[in-house]
Amino acid sequence: MQRPLKIISRDFPLSDAFDAEIRRKAEFLENFYPRLSGCEVTVRAPAIKHHRKGGPFVVGLRMTVPGKELNVDLQAQEELSQAIREAFDAARRQLEDYAREQRGAVKTHEPTALGHIVRLERELGFGFLETGDGREIYFHRNSVIDGDFDKLQIGAELRFAEEEGEQGPQASTVIPTRPA
Repeated sequence: MQRPLKIISRDFPLSDAFDAEIRRKAEFLENFYPRLSGCEVTVRAPAIKHHRKGGPFVVGLRMTVPGKELNVDLQAQEELSQAIREAFDAARRQLEDYAREQRGAVKTHEPTALGHIVRLERELGFGFLETGDGREIYFHRNSVIDGDFDKLQIGAELRFAEEEGEQGPQASTVIPTRPA
């Protein structure tokens, strides 16, 4: 980390053992995102002073990465060690997600397109739809969700995903939105 780890303990003194555990876990976070530039950990004691068990303890993290700040929601547990572990587990997941996002490895779903049916060949099990930009696209009866091919009518509106077929563009995942 470019900046030193900052540990804030509110309402109670943090023991050396817990301080060391936090430092070890914060250092380990760099394995998941080496460009982690800063980390701040806040530990709070129970709000009720006379609580028998001592918990719940609240732990939160704020991590600085290039161009962004990642925050872990406060994790509350009866045992401080468990609250620390859960907060750092959440931090690890956030850093892994951020690293995937930076690599472009996050899947994005193509928005479904709209079209309407212009031709149907029921006996042969296929049809053509027209897209908003005027292109005709082939679809097969097996592409129609819920087996509703036989209920389709000329002019009916469809949502679909376009993909490249053997003979040009074709529609997959065809979903009727409303009848003609």
